[in-house]
Amino acid sequence: MTFNVLLQYILPHRALSRVVYWATRWTFAPWKNFLIGKVVRSYQVDMTQAAQSDPFAYPHFNAFFTRKLRPDARRADATPGALISPADGRISQAGPIVDGRIFQAKGQDYTAAELLGDEAAAAPYRNGRFVTIYLSPRDYHRVHMPLRGVLKETVHIPGRIFSVAPFAVNAIPRLFARNERLVCHFEGAQGPFAVVMVGAILVSSVATVWDGLVIPPYAPSIRRKSFVGQNITLDRFGEMARFNMGSTVIVLLPEGVAELDTLTSQQAIKVGERLGELHHI
Repeated sequence: MTFNVLLQYILPHRALSRVVYWATRWTFAPWKNFLIGKVVRSYQVDMTQAAQSDPFAYPHFNAFFTRKLRPDARRADATPGALISPADGRISQAGPIVDGRIFQAKGQDYTAAELLGDEAAAAPYRNGRFVTIYLSPRDYHRVHMPLRGVLKETVHIPGRIFSVAPFAVNAIPRLFARNERLVCHFEGAQGPFAVVMVGAILVSSVATVWDGLVIPPYAPSIRRKSFVGQNITLDRFGEMARFNMGSTVIVLLPEGVAELDTLTSQQAIKVGERLGELHHI
């Protein structure tokens, strides 16, 4: 076990995340400009695509981190029936769910039931398809809909807050099924699908367009919220949520709903780009 991986087990995840949550919202100009400048330089963030291109015009670091893009910065794939990427980032893994198991990395997997916190909810995905996308600090951190859907339920599942960077994904068993996460269940024209927002170390924070800030507070136990009958419908490519700091998005689809394109690990992807083809449109 490397030192970086060992640290993931012994660091006080939630205490650190609470401190960083506060620090990234501090409006003291020298502080927030220092943080923003460091990230822009270290990760070569392209600010030309942002609605506000001046990184130091944001009131605090988190406003910069969750920045809105120009309306013309992203376009949804125009192919009828195309499944599109919900996030900017890199493909961590993608492919078939085999007998309920989802591939994480070489030698590592986890079950859909563990990820969703529910055996019954996982049943439609037993031999379906999945796409896992990792967002680095340089990426756009708003998450969009991969296809049109009606929100049915959210499930806030408590857990650890390990890093979701590649070194941790390769080394920590069942990482995505252990981290704090928000599961969003939708019903689409082809049946159910799920978009899972997986938190990460140093502020595991998620906000949705329908509920605002959801994480924190961190959950002491599984928390379910039903939206049945509220007719919250989100269009394909519409914004659905955002991450405050590090993050991973996992999309689950039932068997027969879509055929994925050839997607390779660490392949760069942007919101709206094609992931595959939906069936029976």
